Amino acid sequence: MNTRKSVLSAAITLGLCVAAQAQAQQTAPTSDAATDLDRVVVTGIRGSLEKSLDTKRNNDTISEAITAEDIGKFPNTNVAEAMSQIPGVSLDRRFGQGERVSIDGTDPSLNLTFLDGRPVAQAIWLYGEQPNRGFDYTLLAPQILGRLEVIKSSEARLPEGSLGGTVLMHTRQPLDLDTNEIAASIGYSYNDQAGSGAPNASLLYSWKNPAETLGVAVSAQHYEEKVDRQGLEVFGYAPASTFTNAAAAGLDPDAMVPNSINAAWFQQERKRDSAVLNLQLKPTDALEFKLQGLYIRENFDNYNQSLYSFLTWNPGTIGAVDRLDQGPNGVVVGGHSGSNADPDGGTVIYDNNVRESEVTTKGLDLRGAWQGDIWGIAAQVGRSKSDNTNLAQYFIEPVYNGGFSWHIDDGIRFDDPEAARDPGNWGSNGWLGNNGIFSTESENRYGQLDFNVRLPGVISMLRFGARQVKQEERFALNVYGGVNTGFLDEVGTIGLTDIRGFHPDHGHHLQVGRDNVIDWIRNSPIDYNNPDPASYLNNTWALEQTNTAGYVQADFSTGLLRGNVGLRYVESKIDGSGFVYSGTPTLDDLDSKWQTRTSKEDFLLPSVNLVLDPGNDWLFRFAAAKVIAWAPYNQLVNNTFLNDTTLTGAGGNAELSPYESTNLNLSAEWYFAPQSALAASIFYKDIDNYIDTSATIERQYNSIRDNDPRAWEDLVGSNGCTADGYCDYSIARPRNAGGGKVKGLNLSYQQAFGESGFGLTTNYTYADGENNTGNPLPYQSEHSVALSPYYEQGPLSVRLSYNWRDSYLAGGYVAGAAPASVDDYAELGASIGWRFNDNWSIAVDAQNLLDEEYFQYLGEKHMPAGRYHTGRRYMATLHMRF
Repeated sequence: MNTRKSVLSAAITLGLCVAAQAQAQQTAPTSDAATDLDRVVVTGIRGSLEKSLDTKRNNDTISEAITAEDIGKFPNTNVAEAMSQIPGVSLDRRFGQGERVSIDGTDPSLNLTFLDGRPVAQAIWLYGEQPNRGFDYTLLAPQILGRLEVIKSSEARLPEGSLGGTVLMHTRQPLDLDTNEIAASIGYSYNDQAGSGAPNASLLYSWKNPAETLGVAVSAQHYEEKVDRQGLEVFGYAPASTFTNAAAAGLDPDAMVPNSINAAWFQQERKRDSAVLNLQLKPTDALEFKLQGLYIRENFDNYNQSLYSFLTWNPGTIGAVDRLDQGPNGVVVGGHSGSNADPDGGTVIYDNNVRESEVTTKGLDLRGAWQGDIWGIAAQVGRSKSDNTNLAQYFIEPVYNGGFSWHIDDGIRFDDPEAARDPGNWGSNGWLGNNGIFSTESENRYGQLDFNVRLPGVISMLRFGARQVKQEERFALNVYGGVNTGFLDEVGTIGLTDIRGFHPDHGHHLQVGRDNVIDWIRNSPIDYNNPDPASYLNNTWALEQTNTAGYVQADFSTGLLRGNVGLRYVESKIDGSGFVYSGTPTLDDLDSKWQTRTSKEDFLLPSVNLVLDPGNDWLFRFAAAKVIAWAPYNQLVNNTFLNDTTLTGAGGNAELSPYESTNLNLSAEWYFAPQSALAASIFYKDIDNYIDTSATIERQYNSIRDNDPRAWEDLVGSNGCTADGYCDYSIARPRNAGGGKVKGLNLSYQQAFGESGFGLTTNYTYADGENNTGNPLPYQSEHSVALSPYYEQGPLSVRLSYNWRDSYLAGGYVAGAAPASVDDYAELGASIGWRFNDNWSIAVDAQNLLDEEYFQYLGEKHMPAGRYHTGRRYMATLHMRF
């Protein structure tokens, strides 16, 4: 017998029996007298926390909430940062700010987010990255939201696709705001590592007629931020036995040698312009229409510099590696390249990646609802589209030939530092770079129809409805050659870099500058009529997924017990298309190489939510549900992305089935005082069809053979590379790898300490999960803590926010690289506000006050993969409200 399914069946049966038995009873009379008593109306931080608790308390699901004041009072640059204090929510900050969120120990890509009930299309912004189902919260300005909920248990009426939780974001509606209300802000953000800042502004205007039947609210925001990430990267490890010319005395042949020590410097000025228009028509109390328009334009131009040496390029050549220094824990910590027999044998590579990236997102959504005394109907239709059709990379890769030593802690030391700083010694006579252009589009169309019937007994409402969502993803890459060869004295330089944490030879190397890179390539005879075939064929794909669902749900309530029980049916069809070919890649007969694979599956998803309310400020909740979640889009097509330098790659698998999980939740909540609560919850997720990524060796064509004959000569004979252009690549592909389990608990405490002005919110999450092979689950920290004390009295408000999460497994740093772990990470922020009067206030915010290091490692901490710093960030904002 399947114990897991029996537990879920028993839970659903219990919910049905409770509802059926309660239907035969008379609902206990209730009185609103208690809620009508005079109460002190609180605003500011305490008021928002009270509203958040009210939302949590009234929901039938196990959930958390934050309101507009919460969002505004945290030192936020985006919605993810506003969520950082929610129990069970943890952020990944690869560029110094929260982008995607994990909920109760699950991968961000397994949680869905909806804006006013609808999905929002998202195109990628980073060159070389793949589309992800997890929501990128840098997309939305926090000013547009009025409320946000994290639903951790499931209901039949909720859209399918979330394994950890569903995030529901609600914009501000005009009939909830004052007539002719104007709220505006103007501010400035500063990054101390970048040494520069940028302005920000927002505006909201709302109007409604005297009868409050028609309203319009429009909001617009402009946000800029300097992103500066500096750090060390290691592009994989190789056994010491690989380097046949290195001194072998005392050297363990199995010791791991860092393939490179890279000084990485990523610079970006992010800009976001957004606007939201909400029209609301409510001609009667029973009838309502809402129309929403969304427009977001984001600029993600960036410049990434990398200076490193790939030791495994022809490791047997005299001078390539002539010394290795054994360190502890089986890791080689240093070495030398460029022997006396071959002083120019050492090769250092200098990548300059200048990227132009602009994402445009548009959405239109129409909702209508009518609620009679017994029957009700609601409908929603809409479309959103996001594209980045000219995600361009201007790339040059000059090299330096000369002796150097290196150390795993601080990088390269040149034998002749003056020669290494001579731009005339950096370049190439055979190949210098290329121009790559990604095109990525995401689009969804959706429609939903919901009915409800109010019933006189304990089963208070019967809900049923249908929903269809069609998601389309398109992805293409063209890489063009024809870049002029030459040296950096011809390209031009702008002095030296200043990358923290490195030996001066490595941290203060030649800086080319983004304008020089762009000018060099634009002035080259680029052959835009003949893109590189392998790059196009391996990186171009399309996916269309259509989910059609229907549900029925019964809501019930007695004097002590309330909740719901329901069933959702989902039919999913996925068409994944990509190029499949053999032999030398060419752009001939593309139609015959373009193949589409179709998969169809259907699912029954039962759910139950029970809330026991004994009426003494305690609530006890139980929830059980079957849920599903799909892999990221690119993993569902038979494509392959190759890194021809590292001989690694990543690809999809059109035969993947979605994750399936049985989720159980249990919680106890004590609302012991105004704006105060103590809560504990436990969660358990039993996952089937767990998707794991593993690497196997595949023979693939290496386009370096066509683009850089000199480099190709060095590759032939190593890593299985043969003269016909094929090499042995380590290709990581997703596979349904059995099962997995996640169990854990949330503890949260929140209290306003009387009239002192002081208060505290804090929470702790424990999550323990692994797949059936015993490996950890991605993005899951075993322990995470959030702590936020505050003071609010009169015109002054002060709030600290501290978050700490344990180490966790994350993604690799280059395509196809082994997943890297991220060390524990702490974030300390602060906000100080002063309200001059009802109309004017000022806030000064700070983030990353600890200047925390984002440290990635491969398996063990003595094998670093990346060490990054992004600097402290400060914001000053003047708020106006009329």
